[in-house]
Amino acid sequence: MNAFDVLRERGFVKDCSDERGLRAALERPITVYCGYDPTAPSLHVGHLIPTMALAHLQRLGHRPIALVGGGTALVGDPSGKTAARAVLTPEEIAANIEPIRAQLSRYFDFREGRALLLNNADWLLPLRYIEFLRDIGRHFNVNEMLHAETYRTRLASEAGLNFVEFNYMLVQAYDFLHLYREYDCILQVGGSDQWGNIVAGVSLIRKAEGGQAFALTFPLIQTASGAKMGKTERGAVWLDPRRTSPYEYYQFWINTEDPDVERFLAMFTFLPMEEVRALGRLQGAALREAKERLAYEATAITHGEAAAQEAREASRALFWGNGQAAAAHIPTTRIPATELAAGMPVVELFVRSGLCASKSEARRLIQQGGAYLNNQRVGLDRIITPRDLAEGALLLRKGHKEYHRVVPT
Repeated sequence: MNAFDVLRERGFVKDCSDERGLRAALERPITVYCGYDPTAPSLHVGHLIPTMALAHLQRLGHRPIALVGGGTALVGDPSGKTAARAVLTPEEIAANIEPIRAQLSRYFDFREGRALLLNNADWLLPLRYIEFLRDIGRHFNVNEMLHAETYRTRLASEAGLNFVEFNYMLVQAYDFLHLYREYDCILQVGGSDQWGNIVAGVSLIRKAEGGQAFALTFPLIQTASGAKMGKTERGAVWLDPRRTSPYEYYQFWINTEDPDVERFLAMFTFLPMEEVRALGRLQGAALREAKERLAYEATAITHGEAAAQEAREASRALFWGNGQAAAAHIPTTRIPATELAAGMPVVELFVRSGLCASKSEARRLIQQGGAYLNNQRVGLDRIITPRDLAEGALLLRKGHKEYHRVVPT
């Protein structure tokens, strides 16, 4: 199969600037890039869509470039934002880049130049402003730029659009031109919210070099219930195990909504599509097998086989009601033993554990019958004491799937 068909079959393709031309280009090995915004010291599940697409392309013989935006992060991408991003210092950006490099090595083979990790600060920071305006800025029509969805949205917002952000399209397009010139890169990929910026790079390559390049965007994934992919009540699901443990990461995937299982198996694992479709046909209780496979494969890619195996064993132990057997892998909060000895209202305990964001949320959970202590439903007036400890810990459960341990110290 042509690599374009592989990406389409797995659900990655939304828009393409020239499908026929890109198909022809993909008949030989090409270089393709995607940008990563280093505004945090970790990637999250939302970054997996372009990352997995690049990983599939590499497996099909193409060379990916992971471009970390050390330079563009100093400008701030206005795409999808109603207010200006916080400006990071160069030192903060540099500190964020190193862990991102390690995380991407789980997905790409960087040996012997099979994949590249570059930082656009290397060529953007030395640019001379007047020369940049003369050589690059002259290829951009302001009227056309103002029609881009990103700019129209910001101009209509109360915050407006500052001049630094207005330059973002130019510097991202220049990235594509630089990679075209230096690395023969002819394809940029990204989320559908990046369409305008990516197409601007395609146009710049044509105008400045008379070259042919391509844009390919992926859909912004929502779950069957309409939630943004990778977002939970607690926030983002991170690839850094210190921010989201392998067990919590596994639980995120095993809790996938039923209608999303086959789609996520196709996008977030390397399983053959024949197996993906077979797992997607499972129904009822058997569908848990497909969810387990999704959770295991996704966790193994990000955290390794050993961590995925431990997470699966812990999850199975919890599923069968043996919380203590999974104790080493369940997220744990420690509280002073003196507080527990004095008696702690169950509402406060659910807030302290992080299972609920506020006391009002905890009260609603309890009133609706969704709060459990040691697998027993609790009421609003319940006071927790050392007598409730089971093997030295309290096992809390929110609904059917979300567990947390509380250990007195």
